[in-house]
Amino acid sequence: MVAKTRHFVLKLATLCLALVMVTGQAIAQTSIRDAEIEELLRDYSDPIFRAAGLEPGSVDIYLINDPAMNAFVAGGQNMFIHTGLILEADEPNELIGVIAHETGHIAGGHLARTSDAMASASIPAYLGAAIGLGLMIAGAPEAGMAVMMGGQHVALRQFLSYSRVQESSADQAGVTYLNETHQSGRGMVAFFDRFRDQEAMITTDQDPYVRSHPLSSERIALLEQRVSQSPYYDEPDSEESIHRLRMAQAKIHGFLDSVSVVFRRYPPDDQSDEALYARSVAYFRQGQTELALAEIDQLLAEDEDNPYFYELRGQILFEGGRVRDSIPEYRRSIELQPTSALLRVNLGQALIASEEDRGNSPTNQEALQNLQFAVAHDDTSSFAWRQLAIAYSRAGEEGMADLSIAEQYYMVNRLQQSREFAARARDKLPEGTVHWNRAMDILFLTDPSRADYEGGQ
Repeated sequence: MVAKTRHFVLKLATLCLALVMVTGQAIAQTSIRDAEIEELLRDYSDPIFRAAGLEPGSVDIYLINDPAMNAFVAGGQNMFIHTGLILEADEPNELIGVIAHETGHIAGGHLARTSDAMASASIPAYLGAAIGLGLMIAGAPEAGMAVMMGGQHVALRQFLSYSRVQESSADQAGVTYLNETHQSGRGMVAFFDRFRDQEAMITTDQDPYVRSHPLSSERIALLEQRVSQSPYYDEPDSEESIHRLRMAQAKIHGFLDSVSVVFRRYPPDDQSDEALYARSVAYFRQGQTELALAEIDQLLAEDEDNPYFYELRGQILFEGGRVRDSIPEYRRSIELQPTSALLRVNLGQALIASEEDRGNSPTNQEALQNLQFAVAHDDTSSFAWRQLAIAYSRAGEEGMADLSIAEQYYMVNRLQQSREFAARARDKLPEGTVHWNRAMDILFLTDPSRADYEGGQ
């Protein structure tokens, strides 16, 4: 009985604090990749990062498939942006304002300080739990529960007070970054103003952004005052920037909404660029290849230098079973956007799929070169590593194929399989080379207790 009571008390004592933690959200949510939307977010964020004194390449941005309006930073210099936030933005400046605010958290070192604040705030909760447990064991369950709940309320108030200070600090820093990049802060105010009345709601009814970013009328008033004094207050978003946002929103709707919802949102009589884009995706998802191509071809007739129209055209053909026809489309997308790792993976996959297994042919060499480029510039895609392993195997480079599979498994946290293939690669690669050292690194990282891996660099 005492053990069960203690377990219940400890769970209860940490419940309120758990409600304001967002770090674990990234694990529970689904991260998605799209070259076009990632480029858009980078174009929005990189000037902000530079204004904050951050190296843009050191901040990772993750797109999360979630309809809720939310964004947060976690685990160091990692920014997570929900698809719902992009879809609900009325103008680019709103989305940029949120990015500026979240950048304020990173530049201000708030993540590290939050851990300290939570540790400090947990003291009243645990003291209350200990005292309350003693009272319950002594035969005063109602008094014990009251003390426990009191300790939790004190801890929560203490942490939220600290968190509101951080949020206000991030607001002010964000406005500074917007001013330095000659952008208005009106979008940030407009976004936060949507949540002005939500703090009075119970937690289950609040938007996730409110739960992870405590708001107050005083905080919004301070933000409005600062923004209104900016010389860039009336700086508008460019027509090009607005168009890019609308196209990104259409693409998200096209891929993530049900097809029937897509056609209701973008009916056939709507001939806007965003409607053509969304319907092309919807027809593709229905397997209506020719209708999908007809829509995307209308866009290409107006903008023949858009790499992402060729990317989608390639995807429609590839997944419609016309693998060889997709290759020129993917090649053209790379000609127009040669630095995109994701576009290189698309081409590599199509080249590999176009030949069942013809060894180290010119086609395989082209696939190998594109996939090598892709993982050199973005080594986080397990799919890219898998395709690279196939290309290496066809080229007769079995050691590199094994190392690529080890990387693939390492990316998805299948450590035993990663260790097995890294061991194979170690035995096949020339000792002391960069790739041999990487195999040793993986062996060490997946099982550091093994003495025979101590040579890993």
